[in-house]
Amino acid sequence: MTAPIVVTALFGAGDQAWFEALRRAHYPPARNQVSAHLTLFHHLPPSIEAEVRQRLAAETRHVAPPAATLREPYSLGRGVAWRIESEGLAAIRARLAEGFTGLLVPQDMAGWRPHVTIQNKVEAAEARALLAAMRAGFRARPLTITGLAAWWYRGGPWAPLSRHMFG
Repeated sequence: MTAPIVVTALFGAGDQAWFEALRRAHYPPARNQVSAHLTLFHHLPPSIEAEVRQRLAAETRHVAPPAATLREPYSLGRGVAWRIESEGLAAIRARLAEGFTGLLVPQDMAGWRPHVTIQNKVEAAEARALLAAMRAGFRARPLTITGLAAWWYRGGPWAPLSRHMFG
């Protein structure tokens, strides 16, 4: 397999369904090729497949799920995303990044801003309207993080590589 590897956090079923419904409603259908996701790494080399599996397993096996909170939505310019806060997940990502030193692309070396994109690549006015609607009555709430997953990126839908559940 020569495709790069993407690493994401997995949400509980209820949270995943909620994010999915929002994406179906607001993401341009022709561009909505992957499920709602929280990316930890965008592009790891395929040559480290075994190491990725080993590191994700070590971070989740017999480990309680990290607490996470849905925070305010924010503008992507031509889209909208929900900000996600999780000190525990941030610590996991930092350990993984340290383990992948020298293998990270610039996007993955930059500061991590955990989020779930709900809309992207629409007209700015449409994005502003959705952002206003999402902010109306917003209240922070807990999210359930159930595990970590690795995926093969092939330019369109991602192909599953491995899943590693907490606990």
